[in-house]
Amino acid sequence: MAGRLRAPTGRYGGKSAEQRQVERRGRFLEAALRLFGDVPGYRGTTVAALSEAAGLSTRQFYEEFRTLEDVLAALHLQVNDWAEEAVLAAFAAAQDTPLVERITAIFRAYAADVTSDPRRIRITFVEIVGVSPRLEEQRLARRARWVDLICAEASAAAARGEAAPRDYRLAATAFIGSVNGLLHDWSAGWVDATLDEVVDELVRQLLGILRPPGWPPEPT
Repeated sequence: MAGRLRAPTGRYGGKSAEQRQVERRGRFLEAALRLFGDVPGYRGTTVAALSEAAGLSTRQFYEEFRTLEDVLAALHLQVNDWAEEAVLAAFAAAQDTPLVERITAIFRAYAADVTSDPRRIRITFVEIVGVSPRLEEQRLARRARWVDLICAEASAAAARGEAAPRDYRLAATAFIGSVNGLLHDWSAGWVDATLDEVVDELVRQLLGILRPPGWPPEPT
């Protein structure tokens, strides 16, 4: 398919062409969350099956997307956007609190969002992996945004004297791997702990990075 078919213009049923397009796209993404995030998964889904699940036609699919990979890419971004919105809202509400309270609020918001639907976990940590170089680049780019967020908060904490001054990028990259792995394993039932216990462990790990042994230095 060289490109998407041209969507119809004009109004129909009281909705503009743009409104209908947004609605169709949303229905395809909702159906993709059900199919990609559960059985049969992204690799077991066809355009026909996705269209049927969305209650739309394959013709309408090609008006919105070129391939199923485009759908997975859009869904992956959407799931990450939901989590990012939850984190930024929590950060804004807790920005004047002590460091431990801030990072606890941030991780509680992130964990609550991504684990609110196991299908989101699967999209973010399973289905997106190894699909294509394009989606690997997207996955790593979104992970880099989380690294940037941690680095920004760590640097701000260091400027306030709440954390050790250092370059946090390497540590933040390693820490994000721990976050992703632990939340995936918890969601899959491989970790015998409550979600609050998982969040508390992540907070302890990040505090260990921000406040390593020997910091603050003893006064001379």
